[in-house]
Amino acid sequence: MGQKHLPLEYKQRILALIRSGRKTAEVAREFKLPASTVYRWVNQAKVDSGEREGLTTDEKAELARLRRQVAELREEKEILKKFAAWSAQEANWTPKKRSDS
Repeated sequence: MGQKHLPLEYKQRILALIRSGRKTAEVAREFKLPASTVYRWVNQAKVDSGEREGLTTDEKAELARLRRQVAELREEKEILKKFAAWSAQEANWTPKKRSDS
């Protein structure tokens, strides 16, 4: 079961069990989840609540969105550069004069 496919409520219930005093590894085993995934959720929850330094979930989502946007803009810039070079070449193109006239 990949973590991206789990409903938010599922993760929140698991985190609530851990906050209530259950051991993280024990909860991970019980729900057949990789312990590393559950530890990651716990750590991220601490960041989101301000208990720990780091990027919040919302900040990570914003960063990912901005990185995608930058990649898209770079691609568009390259396309425009190629088009500009092609346009300049076309503007300077003159047909060869026929020698039989």
